[in-house]
Amino acid sequence: MTEHLTVDPLHPDSALIAHAADCLQHGGLVAFPTETVYGLGVYALDPDALQRLFLAKERPANDPVIIHVASIQTLDPLVLETPWSTLTERFWPGPLTLVLPRSQRVPDEVTAGGSTVAVRMPNHPVARALLNKVRLPIAAPSANLFGHPSPTSAQHVLDDLNDRIDMVVDGGNTPVGLESTVLDLTSTPPIILRPGAISLEMLRTIIPDVTTKIATTHETMRSPGLLQRHYSPRASLVVYEGDPGRVRARLVKESEMAIAKGQRVGVLVPREDLKTFAGMEVSVAECGISGDSASTAKRLYAALRELDAIGVDLILASGVVQHGDHLEAALRDRLRRAAAGQVKNA
Repeated sequence: MTEHLTVDPLHPDSALIAHAADCLQHGGLVAFPTETVYGLGVYALDPDALQRLFLAKERPANDPVIIHVASIQTLDPLVLETPWSTLTERFWPGPLTLVLPRSQRVPDEVTAGGSTVAVRMPNHPVARALLNKVRLPIAAPSANLFGHPSPTSAQHVLDDLNDRIDMVVDGGNTPVGLESTVLDLTSTPPIILRPGAISLEMLRTIIPDVTTKIATTHETMRSPGLLQRHYSPRASLVVYEGDPGRVRARLVKESEMAIAKGQRVGVLVPREDLKTFAGMEVSVAECGISGDSASTAKRLYAALRELDAIGVDLILASGVVQHGDHLEAALRDRLRRAAAGQVKNA
């Protein structure tokens, strides 16, 4: 049975944090909130614990995991080069993962056998308290079954992993809701492998020539979250992009066609579009406010999980409206991967 600890997300109880740290120190699997999503933590230098993690998540061995640290001192023995101080001073702790040359201390299970390791310093009070207490590097991929939408609440963790892990530290909903930006510092120029809350424009204030890349699985993966199909609901997902009015009309038309074929349909739309589907035989999940990527990011995975829980066969979703804010690229990336590339113009 998975032990469920509830803590104040801003001021976590020190005794409960010590209990969770003790579990990690003894090879346990502990889920905990970060500012992005819930992570499933194990001691990063313990191959046996890492194997338990991969088994619990049903995660393939070729998908690397991110190591979380509380300090540069904890990081130093794990890498051959320290990260740029200008980057860490600006963005750590925070939702930025850095890919660096690994040391031999890092097990192959963490890196998928590659020569690099992904590391970050989270900024959630619960994650920071736990990492400071345990004083160990903690490997922590998202605390869900592999390929499912990432967990943004402790209940999401339990829905996927109850009885598979030792403990979940419940600190409420995560504030960002999307996984960290991954920046590969071993490339020249540095490359964003996965977009997140730290945007390309933010990084260019420190590294003017940083660029982006659509990674493929034909090479050894240097980061999680690079598979074409990932973060996906059980139902088939199709995303429609374009003018909001045309998107609404297309969602209505496609819903009616799918219902006529006997499919159970879910739609994923901004709050202001909910009334469009009133009276239709569809299940509707609200996904934030149109043009407000922060509200959409907080709701995306929860909304996908809600529609899965209802048992729909097909999810039709509004794409991201372009307003130029820092989370747009990350939302487009997650929706594209959740839909396995089924993205259409309205």
